[in-house]
Amino acid sequence: MEILFGAVLLICVAAFVLRPLLQAEEPKQRGGDPRIAELEARKEAKYREIRDAELDHAAGKLSDADFSQQDAELRADAIEILKELDALIADDPG
Repeated sequence: MEILFGAVLLICVAAFVLRPLLQAEEPKQRGGDPRIAELEARKEAKYREIRDAELDHAAGKLSDADFSQQDAELRADAIEILKELDALIADDPG
């Protein structure tokens, strides 16, 4: 019984860990526009940069003024990426 429980637990953990990797490959498998996949990757990278800046500010590594400036720049970049992505998705027939 313990072996069965361990095997089920191992499968669940493996599925949880591998899910993001498998989802990252979906746009290519569906034959989607590679520009959309590239913009999605840039969007996720920009979101990570925003989260990192927020964490640095919370940890005291960034002053309020530096954080405000950096946050505004990162969010402006993210908005531009989202606009490009929306335009491509709207133009994509598939």
